[in-house]
Amino acid sequence: MKKPIFPAVLLLSVLALLPATTLALNPIIQTMYTADPAPIVHNGTLYVFSGHDEDVGEKGNFNMKNWVVSTTTDMVNWTQHGAIASLRDLPWAAKEISGWHGFDNGAWALQVIERDGKWYLYAPVQGRGIGVLVADNPLGPYTSPLKKPLIAAEHDSIDPTVYIDDKGQAYLAWGNPNLWSVKLNKDMISYDTSVGENGLIRHPMTIKALGERIPADAKRGTSYEEGPWLYKRNERYYLFFAAGPLPEPLGYSTGPTPQGPWTYGGPVMAPQSAFTNHPGVVDYKGKTYLFYHNAALPGGDGFKRSVCVDELKFNPDGTVPMVQPTKEGPAPVGTLNPYKRVEAETIAWSSGVKIEPSSAGGQNLRDIHDKAYIQVRNVDFGATGARAFMASLSSAAKAKEASGAKIEIRLGKLDGQLIGTLPVSGTGGEWQQQLAQISGASGVHDLFFLFRGAAGEELFKFDYWQFSQRALPADKTAD
Repeated sequence: MKKPIFPAVLLLSVLALLPATTLALNPIIQTMYTADPAPIVHNGTLYVFSGHDEDVGEKGNFNMKNWVVSTTTDMVNWTQHGAIASLRDLPWAAKEISGWHGFDNGAWALQVIERDGKWYLYAPVQGRGIGVLVADNPLGPYTSPLKKPLIAAEHDSIDPTVYIDDKGQAYLAWGNPNLWSVKLNKDMISYDTSVGENGLIRHPMTIKALGERIPADAKRGTSYEEGPWLYKRNERYYLFFAAGPLPEPLGYSTGPTPQGPWTYGGPVMAPQSAFTNHPGVVDYKGKTYLFYHNAALPGGDGFKRSVCVDELKFNPDGTVPMVQPTKEGPAPVGTLNPYKRVEAETIAWSSGVKIEPSSAGGQNLRDIHDKAYIQVRNVDFGATGARAFMASLSSAAKAKEASGAKIEIRLGKLDGQLIGTLPVSGTGGEWQQQLAQISGASGVHDLFFLFRGAAGEELFKFDYWQFSQRALPADKTAD
């Protein structure tokens, strides 16, 4: 099994330089590199779909094979669901064109939307066309209703954004270097061909619409680069986008309809540590959030990016002030209930762990080594407090034998109050619930699981956990 992309010792050494109360919680996902965030709210949960930059691949090139999703209900803890679709779900993507390698690469920026109980995923494949996939729920499985791209490659087919207005009309916009859009039909897999260029609208690339490019470029007359995102607020439509030249800042324009005409509003965010960026804007629990990406994780660069989020505010006249990226991210908008099952891949911050599909369904943590840890924020133990802890674990050691590994359960910070220790028993590779006594856990706290064991070894796998307000029987130990 390959080693973590950012070993625990490396990240711990970085975090040791920071005060315990200011642990950086952007980027929001640390178990993998993610890019091009696409948020959507459904039934009280915020979903963030994104691209996935592979840990390794061709140097100096995007290495992207699938799309992943994470969810939150509190804006600080993110449950990672892993890959929900890949290039292999688009049969036409297998064909090699001009050196592109089909299924091996090219899962670029997507957006997903729900309509009438179906979920539609729009994504470009290395600029070879924009495809569409359909599923019955946001986590898939996604299948291809078409045997070809929805939008052909010759129409600057990159970075689609999709929006449904109050009258039920759906729009798809995209493009680099030009900005295009279509009116989608109600089936969401075809579009109205009665307008524009056989249905395709090429938006005027004017300074008034999309801002002045500085310095000027003979091939690109405006600040627009790519990554459009449609959003509505108070009867005004916003077009957020990645601007140019590289490295990309973010900008916005406004208009009376989802197809404009657009009027440039100004910059939204200065260039980040990656040479690209991609906005995603969503309203959730009374606030508006701007998702974007940078290269802030260890080993990150322009081809190994990481999704972040900060609150987006508006001036009284509807203009957008500049967003200053933070390490802390937004404030929580809810608490986490520890007395219900919580997936181990529900994380605010982590060091030295990755996720994988679990044999028990869903995902589990893997690559757990000595001094790796996960942090869960804003956990509400209540006034009564917790008395016991359960974790579903899988260890390669023989069943019922001590594995030599343990989980230290701490409050507040990595070396904070120790409320319990779970010695991990061997399970012979099977999943098993293991128990520990807990003392001193009441009120609302950040929760840390610090993993300890023999150096250099993968200690165990971790599927889910749950606290209880009932104490274990006096003779009950971790098993």
